[in-house]
Amino acid sequence: MVRAYRHHPYHGRNPLPQTVVASWLRITQAQLSRVENGPPLVHLDRLAHWATLLGIPSSRLWFALPHLPTAATDLATKNHEEGATTNRRQFHAVAALAGITPTGCFELLAPRADPPPTVGMEQVRYAGSLVDEFRKADAEAGADTLCDIAMQVHERLSAWAAKAAYSRSVADALQSSLADLAIQAAWLAIDADRRAEARPYLNEAIARARIADDSRVEVRALACMSLLLREDRPGEAVHCAEAALRASAGFTTPRLRTLLHLRAAYAYATLRDTFSFDREITRARRAFDGGSHEDDPPFISFVTAQEVTGIQGLSYLALERPDRAADCFRAVTGSPSATHRRNNVYYTVQLARAASQHGDVGEAVLAGMRALPEVGQVRSGRVARLLADVRSRLAVAGRSAPPALNFVEAYDRAMA
Repeated sequence: MVRAYRHHPYHGRNPLPQTVVASWLRITQAQLSRVENGPPLVHLDRLAHWATLLGIPSSRLWFALPHLPTAATDLATKNHEEGATTNRRQFHAVAALAGITPTGCFELLAPRADPPPTVGMEQVRYAGSLVDEFRKADAEAGADTLCDIAMQVHERLSAWAAKAAYSRSVADALQSSLADLAIQAAWLAIDADRRAEARPYLNEAIARARIADDSRVEVRALACMSLLLREDRPGEAVHCAEAALRASAGFTTPRLRTLLHLRAAYAYATLRDTFSFDREITRARRAFDGGSHEDDPPFISFVTAQEVTGIQGLSYLALERPDRAADCFRAVTGSPSATHRRNNVYYTVQLARAASQHGDVGEAVLAGMRALPEVGQVRSGRVARLLADVRSRLAVAGRSAPPALNFVEAYDRAMA
């Protein structure tokens, strides 16, 4: 579309130079060239997301737009009808929990606050700081509590950034900060078990990172995309992990390589490619042996020895080896991480799943009972769904193994 505009006869015999149009878009000529000459977009969900954002009539599209509103759409509609993009009271409550201090920039999130006419580095730093604050709040409040709030904040900041003027020096930093915020919203959607809502944020993050030529943010987005796709589209998940490895070649650290090889290993296991899984899990363990590094990005702090073993266990589950998966989860839960409570609960539930699939009802019940009082406190829809799956399996097993019914009854009481 941009190229067609540049070559339109309205502009005369010669097309508008890329340098001129790039300056309007606040990107470089090289970036605009990649936009115009890159491979055609084929992902319908990304196309549908952009068509919705741009308000393109369905009659002008060769594909159908989804008609079922998501929870985020419902919430955004509700807020719009109330004349507010952000639920101020709800955000203030979580802001207090996260330690976000009321500053002049904080007022940008007020429901009826006018967007600033210009954006400077102060606002960019503020947008970037929100990522850290949401990460801290996630550990305290859980994704179920924060997901809608993060989506609303992202929408608000993206809206005022789109309308405001800013210098070329601010442009790339702003794109990177908004991309980071989009990735954080996507992660919260994944952990809240609202996976369908996560991908548009990651698509946006990748686009913003490429506009800003920010490989570090792009790698984080690709790693999160691989996590999102690893069960439903494992082939794409492998490609995302491999693309992240290539993009990070100039600045990668052992822990970052560990994470990306783990992403690929799980996806290969889902594809039932045992050879490639073994290769990637071996590479992940070798990279992990390289230790931590001062350049490790903050988002990989969860990549611990327990996480490596846990992902190996998840991969064995995907390969239909619940016996070996249970061994891995047993090792993880036997020496839990002191700083990653949610992961401890998650792998305890996975132990219950693996044991129930292996036919060890006794261990499944014990693990399920250990996890039950914790699940409500970590507020992770993803973990809650997995525990519900354990309950369903043990309800069936209870016909021949009465102890399983003890867990079913305890689960039902807790949920009630």
